[in-house]
Amino acid sequence: MAKKKTAPTPVTTQTDDGTPGAPQPTGTSGSTNTDNAAPNAAGAPADAPADRLDQIFDGLKQKSSAKQAIYRNTMSTFDLLRKVTQELVVELSRKITPVDSTVIIEYRPVNDMEFHIRFSGDLLVFVMHSNIVTFPDDYGPMPTKYVEDDFRRRFFGHIMAYNFMADSIKYQRFNDPGYLVGRLLINIDNHYFLEGVQQLELPDNDMSDNKVTADGMKLFVESAMIAAVNNDLIAPPLDDIQKISVKQKLENQQVSRPSKVGFSFSHEQVVH
Repeated sequence: MAKKKTAPTPVTTQTDDGTPGAPQPTGTSGSTNTDNAAPNAAGAPADAPADRLDQIFDGLKQKSSAKQAIYRNTMSTFDLLRKVTQELVVELSRKITPVDSTVIIEYRPVNDMEFHIRFSGDLLVFVMHSNIVTFPDDYGPMPTKYVEDDFRRRFFGHIMAYNFMADSIKYQRFNDPGYLVGRLLINIDNHYFLEGVQQLELPDNDMSDNKVTADGMKLFVESAMIAAVNNDLIAPPLDDIQKISVKQKLENQQVSRPSKVGFSFSHEQVVH
């Protein structure tokens, strides 16, 4: 008995519906385009994507190498800042001791990225940050021709100077505030941009001319000390000290604790 013939099942073409692994439309072949465009026609395969290792290498060679150089410049600047500070402390001590031996001016090393100057009731804390940073296009020296001429000049190491009351550290009053006096930005050319409080009396900042020098760093330290000395202590109002908690007493916090006036920042510095 002859078998009954059945009609062949029609072949349907499944098109790519966007699902990962879905087959390509009939009539096309080759590698999938990386720009999400339609696959190439049969017989015209697309070129393989560029070697990502080359892109990574270029990034490391340019940006990462630049940041390493900037870090070395910043560390060198911080060491210079430390040196001129030590010399300045010796010079000031020689002058003040014959006049009043009770006035102490001293340099205090902390670690490779921090040192202090204690003078009278003030403490200046100089800290170098370990990271390299950049800023928005309209900030500080960023919109200048000097920075725009070399993309590596868009990155900076930075050193901060903070002013504390010396007794805040001595008596471990952890809630006492410190105030940022100035920040030094260092670039790949070993040039600097100084920003900070109005009391620093900053000159016009033309970073293209501001090469890191011992004289420039000494001026920064001297200006920070003058700003700190002129930032007086203000006693709290009587209403604020009428009562204290047992916790404050047990933690040896002073009943009448003065605070610094604070500083006004020079937000609109002249740059070229």
